[in-house]
Amino acid sequence: MSVSLRQLEYFITVVDEGSFTRAAEVLGMSQPGLSHQIQALERELGGPLLERLPRQVRLTPAGRTALPHARASLAHAQRASSAARRASGVETGELHVGTLYSISTGVLPGALRTWRREYPELQVHLVEFPHTNELIAAMEAGAADVAVGPTPPDWDGPCRTIGVEEFVIAAAPDALPYPDGAQVPMVDLAQQEWVHYTARSGLSDILNAACGQAGFTPKLSVRTEQSASALSLARAGIGLALLPGNIVPRHFDGALLRPDPPVLRPLSVYTRVRPDPITAAFVSAISVETLVTPTHITDRLGPPTR
Repeated sequence: MSVSLRQLEYFITVVDEGSFTRAAEVLGMSQPGLSHQIQALERELGGPLLERLPRQVRLTPAGRTALPHARASLAHAQRASSAARRASGVETGELHVGTLYSISTGVLPGALRTWRREYPELQVHLVEFPHTNELIAAMEAGAADVAVGPTPPDWDGPCRTIGVEEFVIAAAPDALPYPDGAQVPMVDLAQQEWVHYTARSGLSDILNAACGQAGFTPKLSVRTEQSASALSLARAGIGLALLPGNIVPRHFDGALLRPDPPVLRPLSVYTRVRPDPITAAFVSAISVETLVTPTHITDRLGPPTR
């Protein structure tokens, strides 16, 4: 006998629901049948996974060790099933898209709206990360079918450029002695306070590099992990924020400035292997539909500088 995916699903459901009774209801099976399947799984794995208490279950040490592997095995099987359905031309299932937090906020919504109109039965699961290195590692490990993010160096698989993302400086109205939309030398901002990012965020590296190139270390006012939060904090006068222009909404009433030298981030969509038909259609759609710098930003700041 060997461990089956169905047994792993039963085990995970019991843990998530906290009892055999509720798990049996969710799974649509009898409680004795569920208990039998869990006991068979425990025999196969060599020991008890769950401690049966009067009103709940509790993971044993072996169960705590087995649980993340069970979840990973089930997720991998679901991705494999989705990939097989897409490869055969079936337009249902789930496409796992790896990306960064800032890109899922600024770049992906418009492209995904168009994509969903074309493939309404295909679900998209965003697998989001704070840093490019984590996104690349996740793609290499098979955590997503396709990635949208900064162009990875020396990527072995298919990779298609979708544009160059321009960063802007956001501030409260009248916080700086420059007209809205002005191009401002970064060196002139050395004495200003900045809304910085947490160390695990790739945006932290970008801000540090831009300030370092101008010869200074940014003065910290507050740290956040999300670019959208940085925009709100900057508008409130907490400090300046350097962030992708595409996350700034059309109605933003704070100041927007263009740093000099410009801060740019090339973006690509990439896969590990030659994409199946549905993934290839996603790659084509996002390449065509993505506005890396939206028109309301170029209208406000002028054409992007290079």
